[in-house]
Amino acid sequence: MDKTLRMRVGVQKSGRLTDNSLDLLHRCGLVYSRAPDQLICYGENMPLDILLVRDDDIPGLVIEGACQLGIAGLNVVEEHRLERLSRGEPGGLEVLRNLGVGQCRLCIAAPEGVAYEGPASLEGKKVATSYPFLLRDYLRRNNVEAQVVVLSGAVEIAPKLGKADFICDLVSTGVTLAANHLREVETILESQSVLLRTTMEVPVVSEEWIQRLIRRLDGVLQVRESKYIMLHAPRAAMKEISDLLPGSEAPTVMPLEGRPDKVAVHAVCPEEVFWETLEALQSAGATSLLVLPLEKMLP
Repeated sequence: MDKTLRMRVGVQKSGRLTDNSLDLLHRCGLVYSRAPDQLICYGENMPLDILLVRDDDIPGLVIEGACQLGIAGLNVVEEHRLERLSRGEPGGLEVLRNLGVGQCRLCIAAPEGVAYEGPASLEGKKVATSYPFLLRDYLRRNNVEAQVVVLSGAVEIAPKLGKADFICDLVSTGVTLAANHLREVETILESQSVLLRTTMEVPVVSEEWIQRLIRRLDGVLQVRESKYIMLHAPRAAMKEISDLLPGSEAPTVMPLEGRPDKVAVHAVCPEEVFWETLEALQSAGATSLLVLPLEKMLP
C-alpha cells in the first residue's frame, strides 16, 4: 500500500469508548496490529491507522487534519466546538454518524433538599463543571447569570466542599449522583459516541477510503439490533404473521416442497425480537422458528 495515501482515525486510548470504537472498526473489516503501549495501530488490510489519544484531543487533531476521522463523545465534540466559537474561530467539526454507544447526558444536578424550579433557580449561584463552554451556552440561552466553577474532576463533591451550589456533570446511571446526595434536575445535552471529520480546508488523504469506511460503518450500524428470522407458516396466515414481524419490510416467501399449504418465510427485522413476539408468531401458526444475529448488511 502507498503510505502517502494512509489515513488516520482518532480513538480514545483508554476509557468507556475505547473497546467499542476498536470493535466497530474491526467489524468494518479493519485488521490491525498493535504492540503493548503503542499509540498507533497499523492497518494491515486497509490504508487506515488508528491513533490512540486522549478523548479531549480528538476534535483538535481532526480539525488540524492530523486525523481524517475521529470517534469521540458528542459532549467532547460540542465542548471543543463552543470553545473555538468563543475565540471567534469557526467550529470546524462535522458529525457524520451517531454511533449509538456510550450514551450519557450532561445534566444540572442539585443537592438533596435544595429547591429547583427551572433554570432561574441557578441565578446568582455557583455551578461546578468540567464542561464550562457547554454550561455557559446553556446559561446564556436561558438568560441566567451564574458563576461557573471549572473543575477537572470530582465535580460531584463540589457542593459538599462548599465550592458550588449546583453541579453540571455527565450522568450515565445516576449512581454517583445518588451516592453524593445529588439529584438530576435539568438535561443540557444527550450524548453518545459519534464519528466526526473536519469542515476546515485540510489535505484529504483518501476521500475514496473515507467514503468506503462510512459505507461499511452504515452496514454495521444498520444491523446492530437487527435479527434474521426464518420460519414456516400456513399460507392462510401470512397476513397476520407479516404484521407480527417487528419492523420488517415485506418478507421473502418461498414454497415448501410437497407442502402447497405452507411456505418458508425469511425476514430481516431491524428491531430486537423478544420471546413474546416468537410466541405470538407461534400462536398465529408459525413453526420451526429460528432467529439469527446479523453482522453487516449493504443496501
